[in-house]
Amino acid sequence: MRQYKVVLADDEITIREGFKRLFDWEAHGCEIVGEAADGVAAIHAVDSLHPDIVIMDIHMPLMNGLEVIQILKRKYPKIAFIIVSGYDDFEYCREALRLKIVDYILKPVNFEEFGEIIDNLKITIYRDEEEAATEKSGENQLIFHMTGYLKEHLSEEISLKRMADYFHISPNYAGAVFKEKIGVNYQTYLTNLRIEEAKSLLLTTQKPVAEIAELVGYKDYRIFTRTFKRIEKVPPTRYRSIIH
Repeated sequence: MRQYKVVLADDEITIREGFKRLFDWEAHGCEIVGEAADGVAAIHAVDSLHPDIVIMDIHMPLMNGLEVIQILKRKYPKIAFIIVSGYDDFEYCREALRLKIVDYILKPVNFEEFGEIIDNLKITIYRDEEEAATEKSGENQLIFHMTGYLKEHLSEEISLKRMADYFHISPNYAGAVFKEKIGVNYQTYLTNLRIEEAKSLLLTTQKPVAEIAELVGYKDYRIFTRTFKRIEKVPPTRYRSIIH
């Protein structure tokens, strides 16, 4: 399974130690390759280590996190940034949206939710790389066809076994390919796909939320709403009104 390189940037050593000790990076296919206690050190760490993901505080000595991200995004547009802050400030959130930050989470960190953020980020990275790839062969071609199958049958009940049967492979092998090529399990990928499609429908149509739930494979509206809120931090109706 691909290992994603991570840099932690926070001026509080207790926060950095908490991230290292309280979150199972290995289980999520990640490795912490560097740390920084101020904004300038964060830039140097990224320059030298070339991480895939940067976890960034906002208030740091020498240069704040948003300024650091502005500089680094110009140099390394493919790096994913996650802000971890003690400040629930609308202006910070708006600036984070402008900079296309992956997520903005508040301290103290809920590491179960953080794990979901990392897994969904890996799916996004995979999709970006998949779109950029000019050739697909072997298992790369298989995962491409499996993810395409899921998109085509999103409104249906799609068990791992049903999909594996369609491709004449075992469920265990199909699940292993998802883990190896994307870094997440089959169910995590399917849930992400359904919520991303729901977000698109919420923003581009006037369909009722209950109808959107069915279109993305949730027969129980309540389960859809709970899942959506867990991932996006707001219920579907609120998401639609905020973005619009």
